[in-house]
Amino acid sequence: MDALPGTTRTADRSARPLWTLGLFRSELVTTFRRRRTLALLGVLAAVPVLIGFAVRAETAGGGSVGDGGGQGPAFFTQITHNGLFLVFAALAATLPVFLPMAVGVVAGDAIAGEASSGTLRYLLVAPAGRTRLLLVKYATAVAFCLASTLAVAVSALLAGAALFPVGEVTTISGTRISFGQGLFRALLIAVLVAVSLTGLAALGLFVSTLTGSGVAAMAATVGLVVTAQILDAVPQLDALHPYLFPHYWLSFADVLREPVLWDDILRNLGLQGVYAAVFGSAAWARFTSKDITA
Repeated sequence: MDALPGTTRTADRSARPLWTLGLFRSELVTTFRRRRTLALLGVLAAVPVLIGFAVRAETAGGGSVGDGGGQGPAFFTQITHNGLFLVFAALAATLPVFLPMAVGVVAGDAIAGEASSGTLRYLLVAPAGRTRLLLVKYATAVAFCLASTLAVAVSALLAGAALFPVGEVTTISGTRISFGQGLFRALLIAVLVAVSLTGLAALGLFVSTLTGSGVAAMAATVGLVVTAQILDAVPQLDALHPYLFPHYWLSFADVLREPVLWDDILRNLGLQGVYAAVFGSAAWARFTSKDITA
């Protein structure tokens, strides 16, 4: 029996790569038009500005910032000498909490949000296909990782240039590099921070396939972020630390050494790849075998 014309056109369209790209573009537009997404990006962009004004107010009378201990405070002490350090300080300040929470909200809502709003079944009939839809949702979450990181970095760069002098950069090793080289390393750090969040995005996507409630999925993902951070701070669990996805997040500071130390950076990239593969596969196994009723 010949296939129905409408069925054939639908099957042909679902097999085209352009259909996948169109679905991805549609998902990007939908995600970044949400007021919640815009509010998250706005809050993230405001953090560097607040840090910049706080540092400017604290040092207005010739005072100093922090005590120079640790990676974060070490960046803060350099802000008054070079506004470019506001980029590094802002990323160090937002990476432990603000950035992962924002990514957790978007990734956790990816599938569960569609189910709770009753649109998931219609997306699968479109036809999107479960595997294709899952890949598009993850790609959108990764795009948000990059967008949120760039929101912090660009806001910090503009605020730093407006509030403080900019020029040659003194690395952690004590050597000096040009402002152009420092700007390139700031961009590299922003990309590394975004990649550092991709493992969390896969974890959030997996959680999103386990429930039909977007709020529950977002809360569970954010809860996992907090739990992992707490476990990583317990010295008695040091044997577990290298396997926790946030453990190497601040390894981006090694980009500011001369020469760059890649050991922990590569460990971080490898760990995020493992998390993305394991929880991405778990999300696929769960989603492709799940009964869709909403």
